[in-house]
Amino acid sequence: MEKIKIAIQKSGRLSEKSIEMLKECGIKVSNGDRRLKTSASNFPMEILFLRDDDIPQYVEQGVADIGILGENEVWEKDKDVKVVEKLGFANCRLSLAIPKDEKYSGLEYFNGKRVATSYPKILGKFFQEKGINVKIEELGGSVEIATGIGLADGIFDIVSTGSTLIMNGLKEAETLIHSEAVIISNKNLSPRKTELLDQLLFRVKAHKNGQGKKYVLLNAPDEV
Repeated sequence: MEKIKIAIQKSGRLSEKSIEMLKECGIKVSNGDRRLKTSASNFPMEILFLRDDDIPQYVEQGVADIGILGENEVWEKDKDVKVVEKLGFANCRLSLAIPKDEKYSGLEYFNGKRVATSYPKILGKFFQEKGINVKIEELGGSVEIATGIGLADGIFDIVSTGSTLIMNGLKEAETLIHSEAVIISNKNLSPRKTELLDQLLFRVKAHKNGQGKKYVLLNAPDEV
């Protein structure tokens, strides 16, 4: 039987919410034994647990048929995939932040300055469109510390509550984009996998529409 392969983040809050959503859509899947691959017991689906920043490439190449990840990773990796559904969770914003004692007068503040980020493509495109010259310092993580150690004058990173910025002596200066979890798809799915994706999306949309309500999935015989 042909299965649809879905890639989700292998750990963290987004992974937990993705598994929770699948279960609430009536798909029985186990994620408790740290395997990097598992299958649903009642739906033709194989689940791959991957790094979130690798998911766009795997979906583009057809290693996975679909994936769940944040829009921010879709924009940054800029792979040839399509967003088929926004999920309404893992909401965050990508913002510019500067040391809390600095005076901020607008985007021109960053002209000629260094900005540290894990999202150089998104940030570079934004400043290029604004005609502002910045030096981007690309980091793989711990971006908030960059100003404190003299690596950069500001940062561009994901912000959820802002508490991490405060802990590192920073303040949010400008929000550039808002992001949420989405489902992305390979553009060349087989007819059968397209059918399975449609079935999954039907369940996902029903789940979203039924937030705060109760609904029942029922297998009924053709004849009563």
